[in-house]
Amino acid sequence: MQIKSQKTLLLLILLGSFFQFQAQDRIPFDQGKKYILSNVKVNGKISYNEQTVVTFAGLEKGQQITVPGEEISNAIKKLGKLGLFSDIDFYVNKIENDSIWLDLDIVELPKLNEVKFQGVKKSKTEALIKDNALTKGKIVNENLITTTKNYIENKYKKDGYFNTKVFIKTIPDTTEGNQVKMLVNIDKGDKLKISKITFDGNEKFSDAKLRSAMKNTKQINRFRVLKGSKFIKDKYKEDLTSIVDKYKEKGFRDARVVSDSVFLNAKKSKLAINIKVEEGKKYHFGDIKFLGNSVYSDQLLGRVLGIKKGDTYNGVLLEKRIADKSKPDGEDITNLYQNSGYLFSNVNAVEVKTANDTIDFEIRITEGPVAYFNNITVVGNDKTNDRVIYRELRTQPGQKYSKEDLVRTIREIGQLGFFDPEAIDPKFKNVDPSAGTVDIEYNVVEKGSSQIELQGGYGGGGFIGTLGLSFNNFSARNLFKKDAYKPLPMGDGQKVALRLQASSFFQTYSLSFSEPWLGGKKPIQFSSSLSHSKQFLYSGNSSNVDRTKSFNITSLSVGIAKRLTVPDDYFVFSSSVSFQYYDLNNYNTGLFTFGDGSSRNLAYTVGLSRNNKGVNPIYPTSGSEFSVSAKFTLPYSLFNGVNYGDLENQENYKLKYVDGSTLTTVPTSGGAIPAIDDYLQETAAGSGIYQTVGSDYTLATADRAKVDQEKFSWLEYYKLKFKADWYTRLAGTQSKALVLKALGEFGYLGAYNNGRGLVPFERFFLGGDGLANFSLDGREVVQLRGYPNQSLSSQDGATVYNKFSLELRYPLTLKAAASIYMLTFVEAGASYNTFKEYNPFVLQRSAGFGLRVFMPAFGLLGIDFAHGFDPVPGFTKPNGWETHFIIGQQF
Repeated sequence: MQIKSQKTLLLLILLGSFFQFQAQDRIPFDQGKKYILSNVKVNGKISYNEQTVVTFAGLEKGQQITVPGEEISNAIKKLGKLGLFSDIDFYVNKIENDSIWLDLDIVELPKLNEVKFQGVKKSKTEALIKDNALTKGKIVNENLITTTKNYIENKYKKDGYFNTKVFIKTIPDTTEGNQVKMLVNIDKGDKLKISKITFDGNEKFSDAKLRSAMKNTKQINRFRVLKGSKFIKDKYKEDLTSIVDKYKEKGFRDARVVSDSVFLNAKKSKLAINIKVEEGKKYHFGDIKFLGNSVYSDQLLGRVLGIKKGDTYNGVLLEKRIADKSKPDGEDITNLYQNSGYLFSNVNAVEVKTANDTIDFEIRITEGPVAYFNNITVVGNDKTNDRVIYRELRTQPGQKYSKEDLVRTIREIGQLGFFDPEAIDPKFKNVDPSAGTVDIEYNVVEKGSSQIELQGGYGGGGFIGTLGLSFNNFSARNLFKKDAYKPLPMGDGQKVALRLQASSFFQTYSLSFSEPWLGGKKPIQFSSSLSHSKQFLYSGNSSNVDRTKSFNITSLSVGIAKRLTVPDDYFVFSSSVSFQYYDLNNYNTGLFTFGDGSSRNLAYTVGLSRNNKGVNPIYPTSGSEFSVSAKFTLPYSLFNGVNYGDLENQENYKLKYVDGSTLTTVPTSGGAIPAIDDYLQETAAGSGIYQTVGSDYTLATADRAKVDQEKFSWLEYYKLKFKADWYTRLAGTQSKALVLKALGEFGYLGAYNNGRGLVPFERFFLGGDGLANFSLDGREVVQLRGYPNQSLSSQDGATVYNKFSLELRYPLTLKAAASIYMLTFVEAGASYNTFKEYNPFVLQRSAGFGLRVFMPAFGLLGIDFAHGFDPVPGFTKPNGWETHFIIGQQF
């Protein structure tokens, strides 16, 4: 039968796997009859080719289909799965004999052209767009809107905004085709804090004890500073586990959290939490047997386990002694095997018997074969040469597998300073138990290792400019290779630093170079430095600079440092020779007792240090560093034939009127200069001279200068120093660790010959930020925050000092581009003119807080706010608050 060209509507409605067909004008056709598909015409505004849509639907011209039937049903399903269309309707257009013509009416979903956020800061929107993939051209459907809404609400709820509401609206974009603008309105509401955490069912532990076990979920406490009281769901779930662990540590193996509820309080302004626990009874360890061990004896394994029969059951301790997941280098049984080559070993603690309150255990050990390192590779080092990394590796091909060596290698790579220490990732490749081999691929991420210091400021009455360049991954062997300049030869791990500083009255130039592997075969570090400074006499009152009066210092040092193997290979022995030449030209300032002349400082320094700080040198979370050093000059007074006591007695000291005329001569005795007032009163009493003179006299310095020039022609002294710091991770993960740094240091400057006395050089100056722009006399500036710079030592400097510090640190980010951490601290210290005055219990104390920012290109920057609790010498009131800016200081 032939039907004239009349469009007949056939609506296909999909209900489960069934379809119903409706037509505006019913045309007789056989239900279930098979037709030959002549054509499918696509109607609607779409951006896709018509034939492409038909192909996606799985329909072909000439195909045999049933109306209604499975072919149409599958076509709708296929088009629906594309997620590109909102309506999919098939219509019968025409039927002729066994042929059928269909119309496909579809509505294409709009695409995203622009998204705007309201209710949050602009800086937060980029992350929200990225996390939800709200890119231009993205298909906008109900699923996208729903998932975006849920993601944002959950994100802010995790941050404590429990009442966050998100409203999303789409607006057609009239300037484009089928595109829309998305407006996302975020109402975070108030951040809800936890008003109260209560417990039910706890008899063995108080609520306070259980709350203390919850490290991240805290109720409001106005006296707590470091931890907030916001509710974070993921952290809360972790704390529920911590509550159970608290019980397990004390023997309650069966303890569990029965239920918990988080709800709004009566005012609906804060959250309240109720946790119901079931404690169970207290258990003890019974017999502990080791099975499967042939490499280590039961006695040795028992000592490592550290648990005896009768001890209170501690499930957390047992797990750590088997395998401490919190410490990759922990002292546990698993690491005992792993450090001896048994990579494929497996250790499990199994309860085999429970009688009353006693639990017997079997420690079942599968030792497996010994494994060996096979191929060791490093990837990601685009600038640093392979040999610089490979010489630091503790894992060598053919060497017996050792987890300890693997962990140590990660540390050594991180300590180089050329890579992001948080991104070092050793990947196990081709682990083959049958062959007993494993390949290790170290993945590293290069970070900037060169630094620039460029600053200018106004100080001392004039402009001071500084230019510093530090290249920490330099390559001297490529200096004459043109292709290596990018912009300088890099990649061999050497360090070159150049620093220039100048003002209207001084200039300082310095150059240093170090090679960590002298000769390339052994870890012997060679270092050298050369510097020269020149200062002209400067008058602060008139801002005049007298260039006819100058003070020059030329310094040269050469040193060697060797890594030791005993007591362990964290120790380094170092020695260096240094020489300074001080040249004074009519430079009478009171800094020295002579204004013309020179001094020479030839010294030998020997030191022993041990550094096993954690992977990240910027933010170590474990380990320690200590150093002890001694600096010596030659004991010239033993062989130069000068009696310095007689030298003092050879000269008399003259008293003069202010106008320069001589009043009298004061004789010396045993090198001691008598008190002027006492002498005048004794010799001139009754003569009227003292009354006439009054206070208008001065001590002539010409003779004193002559003596001191003789004494300090070659400096003679020895200096002893000790410094130690420890790092302890108190809480958190490696990248978010709360770390306590403890520090102690001590310094002493002594003389071989008491007659010759202590030199006015090389002294200690305590107080302030610990930074010294330049120093003329070899002084060492020691940081003690909360006080003005160098204010806790006498004007001439101290010969003894000690300092103690506790610093609590928490990182905000430890990314390669910038490492930022907060800190709070307490510290105390003091300096003394002589050892007889030394009292380690009388200290200047301070406390404060600060921030550190490390960027590879600029080094360490920071600011501290510190309060000094004690007076500066010479004052009576506590010093109070000081602000310190930190630039380039050690970590």
